[in-house]
Amino acid sequence: MRGPGRLHVWPRPQPTPTGVVQLRVRLGIGLFRYLLLVLVSFALAAYAGVQLLKGDALGVALWFVGAALLHDLVLLPLYSVTDRAAQFLFGGRPATPVRPRKPSVNYVRVPAFVSGLLLLVWWPLILRQVGHYTAGTGLPADVFLGRWLLITAALFAASAAALTVRMWLASGPRRRAARHQRKARSATK
Repeated sequence: MRGPGRLHVWPRPQPTPTGVVQLRVRLGIGLFRYLLLVLVSFALAAYAGVQLLKGDALGVALWFVGAALLHDLVLLPLYSVTDRAAQFLFGGRPATPVRPRKPSVNYVRVPAFVSGLLLLVWWPLILRQVGHYTAGTGLPADVFLGRWLLITAALFAASAAALTVRMWLASGPRRRAARHQRKARSATK
């Protein structure tokens, strides 16, 4: 009961998990297993680096520096501007304290990222720059571009379907309220 002679007692804040507890909560593993996992991954990365640099170390170093420069100076600004444009186009309604914003731009980001990753990995085959893969794949070189385009179209179609379902489910309370209002209006007539 509040009153002039009574002090309000605020509830204690709950402690946030830190350290090992946070690792256990986030990863489901303890500190020892986490450190072991990190050490194994470092050992695997060191082995891959030694194997990669065994042949042409200067060529690999030049390729790595060139790829970093290409990414930082060309690709990063390009996809940052593209993402800002997509956020502007698909921004949706502004956030309110009651309703947080659910960005629909993610339904464009995810298929674009996966499609770009597939293009990056299979670049020579998609752009028909390497002919000697025909013996390895058993497929002619001209099928990869069409298949990549089909995969890209399927990714965007699945993303559009997921967005449509999300929007339909989110509109459920409004549809029910509108139906209830129509029924109430028809019952009063």
